[in-house]
Amino acid sequence: MRSRPHTTPEEAAVAAPNPDSATLRRLLPYILQYKWRVLAALLFMLGAKLANVGVPVLLKHLVDALDIKPGQAQAVLVVPVGLLLAYGLLRFSTTMFTELRDLVFAKATQGTSRSIALSTFQHLHALSLRFHLERQTGGMTRDIERGVRSTESLISYSLYSILPTLIEMGLVLGILAVRFDAWFAIITLAALVFYITFTVTVTEWRTRFRKEANAQESAAHTKAIDSLLNYETVKYFNNEEFESARYDENLEKLRRVRLKSQTTLSMLNAGQQLIIGTALVAILWRATQGVVDGRLTLGDLVMINAFMIQLYIPLNFLGVIYREIKQSLTDLNRMFTLMDQDREVADAPNAQPLPLNDQPPEVRFENVQFAYDPARPILHDVNFTIPAGKTVAVVGPSGSGKSTLARLLFRFYDVQAGHVRIAGQDIRDVTQTSVRRAVGIVPQDTVLFNDTVEYNIAYGQPGASHDQVVAAAKAARIHDFIQATPQGYETRVGERGLKLSGGEKQRVAIARTLLKNPPILIFDEATSALDSANERAIQNELRSAAQGKTSLVIAHRLSTVVEAHEILVMDSGRIIERGTHDELLAAGGRYASMWNMQNAAEVTDA
Repeated sequence: MRSRPHTTPEEAAVAAPNPDSATLRRLLPYILQYKWRVLAALLFMLGAKLANVGVPVLLKHLVDALDIKPGQAQAVLVVPVGLLLAYGLLRFSTTMFTELRDLVFAKATQGTSRSIALSTFQHLHALSLRFHLERQTGGMTRDIERGVRSTESLISYSLYSILPTLIEMGLVLGILAVRFDAWFAIITLAALVFYITFTVTVTEWRTRFRKEANAQESAAHTKAIDSLLNYETVKYFNNEEFESARYDENLEKLRRVRLKSQTTLSMLNAGQQLIIGTALVAILWRATQGVVDGRLTLGDLVMINAFMIQLYIPLNFLGVIYREIKQSLTDLNRMFTLMDQDREVADAPNAQPLPLNDQPPEVRFENVQFAYDPARPILHDVNFTIPAGKTVAVVGPSGSGKSTLARLLFRFYDVQAGHVRIAGQDIRDVTQTSVRRAVGIVPQDTVLFNDTVEYNIAYGQPGASHDQVVAAAKAARIHDFIQATPQGYETRVGERGLKLSGGEKQRVAIARTLLKNPPILIFDEATSALDSANERAIQNELRSAAQGKTSLVIAHRLSTVVEAHEILVMDSGRIIERGTHDELLAAGGRYASMWNMQNAAEVTDA
């Protein structure tokens, strides 16, 4: 089974975006989980707009009612009061329906954002190790953050701004066309078309400045995160000013593009106000002429003016709303692009859990060939077996492919040829979860969560009791150190565990794996960061932990593997020697040479 083509995060980020309609189709299923709330929100929105349009109509009757003629003094005490109460009721109804719409739809908005964020998070964890080695954490987290935020913005602007405005426009144009002559509706419609066309055209032109600003913001954020994560390296080389200069370079580019964005925004606002002002003058001139000619009442003039104000106030924000919707679609599409990243290592259709019993399983590598890059093969026809409950060690120079064996067994990657089997089952035919549940690893480079020591040890078995955590810490010979700290097991280890020494981090990793207690153990240079005294002590604990388990030990120090059931010597991705410690020494080959060199080095150091 060959690896699937892989797209790097950078390539995905610059890939041509999907059409906006495709992005909306991707979003729709998340929203339709709350279809009854969507329907109720639409009904409340319609009620709010009907009440809002009714306000100017009622205002017209109120003004006309005040046009008192002789003999009507008694009616003044009744009619305006009733109209005033109705006017206040309509105003209240507008607010009430709007708030009910927000209240009903809030759960849908937040639920949709939560579902999309969770789906993205789960998909990122399902992606291959290759993706996570190539990603830029700062830029990717910004894409996710913007994508989640854009979900709320897109729903909010569409349901709360664009759709209500379109409904109100239709109602107002209908009233103007029916109640007055067609020119009122024609002037209003022409102004709206011209306004919307101008706004969309200019906003599309301005969008490139927003995209450029987002790119510069992501670049600056990525550089800042990368620099802070590598704080110690920056200090080691006294490169604070260099890092500040790199960061400031992006900030300066961001400042320039934001200035362009602000300048063009002022141009957009000025053009919008010119269109609105011209339309208002034309409409009110025609309405005033109608009042003078006696065709319209004073109330009609007030109603038309109120309609125009109500209609054009939301249009003032059309440019901002349109830009935000377009940007939200762009941001959402970037997050969907992350969700579309191909899962290089995926479960086969109908994959079943790895069948294991209470006995340790056999592990076998059969004619395995593998390359991270096709142009540079790493493993060449590798064959070996780890018998059930036994320990096999792999030694050899750096770059010989030792750690790759661990990654393949853990199924971080799939082999290009051959088979990796556990209990006779090809691990590509079973679920990844079941394989990784059966395998525990102590990696060479230990990374810890920025949490307490107890949390990091208990991560090997979520829900483990404090006593179980302590037992694992004692087995890893770190309990005494933890107890000696002021906060004990509540001691925080810092970002990536930087508050602990290399040896302390490695012992936490050992404790974590011992707590997991899997049937298969991988020790990838598990004691490389320990001093000789602690190394010997922990070697005894590791031997004890490996009793009755199938173990793969990857080691640089040969003294740590002398008791292995079989030792494999690798070079350039091939097994060049194999046998027990005594057999390999007697053979006088590469292993014997390495053994003699390490013994000589230890004598010299002593």
